[in-house]
Amino acid sequence: QVQLVESGGGLVQAGGSLRLSCAAPRISFSLFFMAWYRQAPGKQRELVASISEDRTIYDDSTNYADSVKGRFTISKDSAKKTVYQQKNNLKHEDMGVYYCNAKRHSAALDFWGQGTQVTVSS
Repeated sequence: QVQLVESGGGLVQAGGSLRLSCAAPRISFSLFFMAWYRQAPGKQRELVASISEDRTIYDDSTNYADSVKGRFTISKDSAKKTVYQQKNNLKHEDMGVYYCNAKRHSAALDFWGQGTQVTVSS
């Protein structure tokens, strides 16, 4: 079953920006936490950013890999059922296929998109 659909990838010059989108029409953000992963050529898939609802402060809790802190921002729009990843000041090391992931809080359910390619050129 297709649960997640990524878009927004493409070719960008170093220092440029992109915004990735993950449409999740069948995912309840109250039951799943969302994340972006990437897989660079010849490397393992790695966690880039995650977001989940923090009910104690009525806001979202976000986490980022050290390599993207200050440059990437993960956010979500519950009304549009979409998760975003804003990528600023892109570097060559940011190249790869980016995957959207949804993981159920209290069950062994895990959904993946098919990925969107990000290429950074000089």
